[in-house]
Amino acid sequence: MCKGTIFNIQKFSTNDGPGVRTTVFFKGCPLRCKWCANPESQSTAVQILYDQRRCTKCSACVHTCPQKAVSLQDKVVTIDPERCVGCLQCVHDCPEEALSYEGEAKTVQEVVKVCLQDKDFYETSGGGVTISGGEGLAQPEFLEELLTALKQQQIHLALETTGYAEPPVFQRLAPMFNLLLFDVKHYDSDRHYAGTHVHNGPIVENLQWAIAQKIPVLPRIPVIPGFNRSLKDAAGLAALLTRVGAERVQLLPFHQFGENKYHKLHQEYAYEAVAALHEEDLADYRQVFLDQGIDAFF
Repeated sequence: MCKGTIFNIQKFSTNDGPGVRTTVFFKGCPLRCKWCANPESQSTAVQILYDQRRCTKCSACVHTCPQKAVSLQDKVVTIDPERCVGCLQCVHDCPEEALSYEGEAKTVQEVVKVCLQDKDFYETSGGGVTISGGEGLAQPEFLEELLTALKQQQIHLALETTGYAEPPVFQRLAPMFNLLLFDVKHYDSDRHYAGTHVHNGPIVENLQWAIAQKIPVLPRIPVIPGFNRSLKDAAGLAALLTRVGAERVQLLPFHQFGENKYHKLHQEYAYEAVAALHEEDLADYRQVFLDQGIDAFF
């Protein structure tokens, strides 16, 4: 039985495509964006999160871990990822709920059952199910089985994607969706690599292919300070979108919603204390796209 690694199923979502939606978050991503709002989505492994504010330093987690992966160092609980096998014993035995976890293996049937609970809302609102992440295309076999099952229920399907996948995988799965919400992060491949740890070649190729196949695609640009925020960057991105045939783009101003997750994961956050951007900050940036005939909106 095919299983996928999921870290959240969010019901009544209204920002991940049209109408009321259920968003299924796949765990695992080939990119390592320095500003990622869901750092828990990057690894495919089950991860333990630690909330130091709740912890009373009782050491219950240290004593209960069968792998000796948990320790108390300088009054801070530390999880050794090389020893941790994701058994979750420490989470279950923490009396203050200072430990939580992200990631769980689920069958297609388990995910479909949750999604179908709100089918009536999809039909009345024009909504459906959105695959997000992480990157759903990184689990292609499970994703294909899930899409096949949901399409049998005539549910509108959207994909929030980095676009980073082998072209044969992308070309097999992309046509199964009614809408692609496709991130475009930078026009320059080397600068794309500096910010995400991958080059943008496959992303641009997949975007151009999807548009040429007339699959409904909405390119989206996360506007990130110090990465793609300048007007020169806007011009380069507008030129890229024009080249691949895109006529619309959604601008996503940088925010700090994921900052606390880095603390819980004991991970360094490159954008610590960087000010968030707002729509009014990006009026000139948006105008660059409008001047090139691209409908840019927030």
